[in-house]
Amino acid sequence: MKQTKNAPTALLQSEPRKKLGSRTAAALRSMGRIPASLELTKEAPHVDFSIDADEFMTARRRHQHVFELDFAGKKEAAIVRHLDWDTFGDSIIHVEFRRVDLKKKTEVEVDLHFVGHPKGVLNQLMAHVKVMALPTEIPDELEVSVADLEPGTSVTAAQIKLPANVDLVTNPAATVARISEIKVEVAAAPAAAEGATAGAEGATAGAAPAAGAKGAAPAAGAAPAAKAGDAKKPAK
Repeated sequence: MKQTKNAPTALLQSEPRKKLGSRTAAALRSMGRIPASLELTKEAPHVDFSIDADEFMTARRRHQHVFELDFAGKKEAAIVRHLDWDTFGDSIIHVEFRRVDLKKKTEVEVDLHFVGHPKGVLNQLMAHVKVMALPTEIPDELEVSVADLEPGTSVTAAQIKLPANVDLVTNPAATVARISEIKVEVAAAPAAAEGATAGAEGATAGAAPAAGAKGAAPAAGAAPAAKAGDAKKPAK
């Protein structure tokens, strides 16, 4: 399993958005910024702002989970709640953040990474599980070993090894993967075609030779063919 080994948080300079709408958002993206929002809580209001695209993508490549959103000196700790991508899945067009307390565990979804080779076909039933962890201790992914598992066996959420201080939220009995038999398809012999070929060969073998063919034997009981010149002479 992998855990973040970088700084606990990544700083993002955040500029409040005074105007909303698709045109304003498109203008921000053309300037290298990503429209973003900070979700509403009982203690704090919803905030619309923008962040530098390069800074955010650099932090993501470093598997950063916690961000310090700097609003002109006032900082708020947050994690990514949802990402919106463009139609082609190439660029992030909006980021929704969720406020967190760095000293309290929060519920997050963590991707599963299956390792090893089972003795059957791996059927992955879940791509991630929910866990509770401190924001700065959220793992990048959780490894699920399926090495040498026999067909008919399964792996439950309870069998996933978790890092220290990380608690499972997903139902422990939930099946995350199942191993099934390897099916080998054997092509059936073309019985109908073989029967048709055998019948055709039998018909050919029993067919009478063509008329005029050399060495053709007369049919049983038939009179021998008359020789040339053996025709009866007319009576005088």
